[in-house]
Order: sequence, then structure tokens, then C-alpha cells
Amino acid sequence: MNRRIVVAVAAALAVNAGLAAAADAAKHPTMGEVLAASKPSDWHALDPANTLYLQLASGRVIIELAPQFAPQTVANIKALVREKYFDGLAILRVQDNYVAQWGDPSADNAAKRRSLGTAKAKVPAEFTIPLGKDFTFTPLPDRDGWAPQTGFVGDFPAAVDLQAHQAWLTHCYGTIGVGRDVAADSGNGAELYATIASSARWLDRNITVAGRVVQGMELLSSLPRGHGDLGFYTKSEHPVPIKSVRLEADVPEKDRAHLEVLRTDTPTFAALVESRRNRHDEWYKQPAGYIDVCSVPLPVREAK
Repeated sequence: MNRRIVVAVAAALAVNAGLAAAADAAKHPTMGEVLAASKPSDWHALDPANTLYLQLASGRVIIELAPQFAPQTVANIKALVREKYFDGLAILRVQDNYVAQWGDPSADNAAKRRSLGTAKAKVPAEFTIPLGKDFTFTPLPDRDGWAPQTGFVGDFPAAVDLQAHQAWLTHCYGTIGVGRDVAADSGNGAELYATIASSARWLDRNITVAGRVVQGMELLSSLPRGHGDLGFYTKSEHPVPIKSVRLEADVPEKDRAHLEVLRTDTPTFAALVESRRNRHDEWYKQPAGYIDVCSVPLPVREAK
């Protein structure tokens, strides 16, 4: 085990606990008050090279990709997007309290399936990553039932196992996963889904997580549920068409969203976590004193 990583995580735990205590002592600010007091340096802009625009008739869904955790899969998704692979395909499956999934309805028909172009037909499974010397993790203060420790790596809810020397992204609301068959390496990014449940943690370390929705999640979570097996749309139902998917870097500046996300390695984020962990505003009569990784909101706003 890399001792530097253990020390770094332990130090982060201590700092996080101290920050939480300081936040608790500061008259229990609400989440709104925490955000109102945030500094410009507490926020960072999304990377246009790792941001996707999924365009539906109802509006635009913005997805942040996670190349740190799934470099080969993300690269393949970008290749598919630049080939305009997803344009004109559809959301094929919406299973209540689970996922909304999209891809090629003819994927199983060799004569009709859409060409992948320059993208790869096969990509290795990327369920976990090894803990490298530059791995940065912001832990949460409470225990988790699915992993030894949970917290955030950059903008992404994540888990770590120091004994196994591994980290992985957790299946929270808005997670973007890569559909696959039984074989671990049968997902290449041509079929994706968004988690529309509050969490689906049983999928952790079983599917490659490629990113998360940062804006427009309501457009996916409110889609009509499919009535076929596993929520697939039946012949009498109409799959929701996808107008286009574009990488933000390929979109003209005037048409970009210009979003920024609250950094998770700041005292402001620690105070936000504590404000949600122990809600002291007047309405709450019994603060929970606990929070899980999928219950931590990660604020997104228009760049100022």
C-alpha cells in the first residue's frame, strides 16, 4: 500500500472533521447561507473537452465526463460523439426508480446497426482505478454501507478501499453508466444510461461509470416510463428521439452554457456537507447527524 496515500487520506479526514466542527460552531449556517458566502475561488468552470450536450426536444442535458476513472471509455464516447453516432438515435428504456437508457435500437442487428466509425467496438472494463500517488480524495465524516470510505474526487461522488488500493465512482442520482451484457468488457460507450433513482449502489464496481449529469436531469427523470421488460419501450410506445450529442469544445462559444461547479476540496464544501448532515433551520425538529454520499448536493451555477 502506498503510505503517502494513506497519510493523505488520513490528513484529509482530520481536516474535514475540523472544518465540519468549525462550520457547526458558526451558528449552523443553512446551505443557502453557505453558498451565499462562497468566494469565486470556491468554484471552477466545467472543462469543455469533457462536457457533453445531449439535446432532446424538451431541452439540453449537460453531462460531465470522468476521464480520471474511465479514460479509455471516455475517449471512445468522445469518438462516437464526434462521429455524430448518437444523433437521431433514441432513449430506449426508462425504468421507474432505476435508469433512463439510450442507444441504437438496432444494435443487435448486424445488418441494421449504426456504424461506430472510428470508435472502438471493444473497450476494457473500467470499474475501478488504482490509487496513484497524485490521488486526491475529500472524505465524508460518516460510515457507508457499500464501501470502507466515501467522499468526492473532484466533482464526482466516489468510494475508496485502502486495503484493496482501489477507488471507484458511486451510482448516485444522475450517474452516467455504460450499458453492457454479461461480459465485463462488453460495454464500449455506445449505450449509456443515467441513474434516475436516488442511488443504485449495488451497481458500483460492476459497470463502468463515465460521468454524471450536471444540468437537465429533470428532462431524463420525468420521461415516460416504458412498459416492456426492464422499462424498455414497447412497439406501441415511442422511444424518445435524441436530436444530437455534442462535445462542448465543438460548440460555438455563444451557444455554450458556461457552468461552474462548487469545488469539493474547500472549507465551503465542508460547511455545505455539514449543513445537510445536521439541518438546523427551524422546520427540522430532529437533525439526522448523518449523510451518505448520494445525499450530498454538488451545486452548479452559471459562471459569474
